Amino acid sequence: MPTTMIAGRPIDVNDEGFLSSYDQWDEKLGAELAKLIGIDMTEAHWAPIRFLRSDYPARGETATLRRASTVGGFAIKDLFELFPGKPAKKMAYIAGLPKPKGCV
Repeated sequence: MPTTMIAGRPIDVNDEGFLSSYDQWDEKLGAELAKLIGIDMTEAHWAPIRFLRSDYPARGETATLRRASTVGGFAIKDLFELFPGKPAKKMAYIAGLPKPKGCV
């Protein structure tokens, strides 16, 4: 696995740039990852990121937008506003999780 420097520390990533080690992530790193893709984090941004982080260990996979909506309680429309373009992929990247298997 490749290693890159983010926030002044070495981070293990996969070939697409997603973190490959769940335990290397913290909110400071998440904020830096968000900056790299042009997102200024607010509390509204952090809520779905924290949901993804808490949901991942039990399921072993990154929640889709549908799961974030039905289980996490986040409106899909709001997620598209917070993370324009490809919200599921952007949220996973910021949360330090693998790219979700499905878009919805």
